[in-house]
Amino acid sequence: MTLRYLFAGFAGLCLMPAALAEDGWTGEGSFSAGYTTGNTETTDLGLGLKLNREAGLWTYSFDAAADYGETDSVETRNRLFLAGEVDRQLGDRLFGFVRTSYEKDEFSGFDSRVFVGGGLGYDVFDSETTKWSVQGGPGIKIDEVQETTVIRNGVPVTTPGSTEQSVSVVGRSEFTHDFNDAVSLSNNTDIIYASESTQIGNIIALTAALTDTFSARFSFDVRHDTNPPPGFEATDTVTRASIVYSFGQ
Repeated sequence: MTLRYLFAGFAGLCLMPAALAEDGWTGEGSFSAGYTTGNTETTDLGLGLKLNREAGLWTYSFDAAADYGETDSVETRNRLFLAGEVDRQLGDRLFGFVRTSYEKDEFSGFDSRVFVGGGLGYDVFDSETTKWSVQGGPGIKIDEVQETTVIRNGVPVTTPGSTEQSVSVVGRSEFTHDFNDAVSLSNNTDIIYASESTQIGNIIALTAALTDTFSARFSFDVRHDTNPPPGFEATDTVTRASIVYSFGQ
């Protein structure tokens, strides 16, 4: 992925909403600038897409995010994240879900990370101003670990790449609160627990409406891995400012 592809993707996001809204989808597309710390300290540009469609008792959702950065023409950030989920309402607040996600981050020590699982969720709050849902269940996590070389006592030590597959447990929390018609706060937490390594992520964001369809957003993203490959940091953070376009609301 390069800056050229990132801008091409942004152009595609601008053309997509009308067609999706006609098919009953709601969602948002975003273009952002961020500063990353942890395994890399760099500025980057990002694209995001969130889709949601309700059909009776069923809800379909899709998330995508891509971040890319260069420093002096040298790539310093390259991350792609994709996730899809299908929910089925089981009661007024109880629902079942099946979820899958894929992540590729060239500066994390992992070639790719895949999760497939499902379970139950519950809407704790579901009012006009405050919504909070939690969910959890078992799954399978597959990590493709990069080959790494670190210097120990002046001697290079190489750890070969490997594939780690493990039974895991996913937990998610999604919270939003509308202060008024224009300003809202969200806090989303994701945990994928496994014996080999556990991924923990949290994104807190403040969104302010600029027009009926465009908003400005400021967010802080923390991602932590309990067992990163040798030579890699356990925690990455991203501070991000975004322009968000909402459709089909």
